[in-house]
Amino acid sequence: MQRVEHNDLVYYEFEMWPDLRHGVFTRQGGVSPAPWASLNLGGNVGDEPEAVRHNHVLMYEALELNQMRACTVWQVHSADTIIANGPVLERRWLALADGMVTDCPDTPLTMRFADCTPILFHDSVQGVIGIAHAGWRGTVMGVGANTVQTMVQAYGCKPSNIQVGIGPSIGLKQYQVGEEVVQAVYNHFGTVEGLIQRDPSDGTAYFDLWAANKLDVECTGVEQVEIAKICTATHTDEFFSHRAEKGRTGRFGAVLSLP
Repeated sequence: MQRVEHNDLVYYEFEMWPDLRHGVFTRQGGVSPAPWASLNLGGNVGDEPEAVRHNHVLMYEALELNQMRACTVWQVHSADTIIANGPVLERRWLALADGMVTDCPDTPLTMRFADCTPILFHDSVQGVIGIAHAGWRGTVMGVGANTVQTMVQAYGCKPSNIQVGIGPSIGLKQYQVGEEVVQAVYNHFGTVEGLIQRDPSDGTAYFDLWAANKLDVECTGVEQVEIAKICTATHTDEFFSHRAEKGRTGRFGAVLSLP
């Protein structure tokens, strides 16, 4: 990914999308106080609502996006994916879901993260974009694959034309998980090879969200995947991390929009 500075804000862009307006924003450049300092986009973490709203304005302005057309969802760690045609009047979110797709121009799709994986999708042939929120639950339920399948079913996209960007999230070395997660990984993928790594000293399991979500979308026929390889739990100077900051933290944002 390419690191971009805009005034006091910092965000990352996927190198394969130089012409697509998008960004995975860091925690820098906002107005929220600690422990949400400073570009917190999470509205349910204890931060002042006015600060959160102002931070959203800063994010959209940085990419010159139309915040009045922005769409988001109430994220619930599912694999549910919806079609976004525009915002709903008098409500900040469209539905309880963890994936969104659209072919509507000037309609930003945005979600919030703090260790879970942002997955962005773009089919330049059909003119379709998508975004997904993949924690371990969403990953083992196939939210990435479901987002691809929704693009195929709703807009006639071909998986081979869909490019996928896997953004900053907690990395393998920081993501210790329990045996219930290991079993869930096996149940979904039919294997844990390359997805679960064991500590040779005590057998503790670590889950590779990047590899798992790459495999998940590739199983649908996707061929083009770019992985940020930036660990949020390691880089808390730039990203909020629920694990590293023991739950007392904010949420960073990912957004993309067709022109």
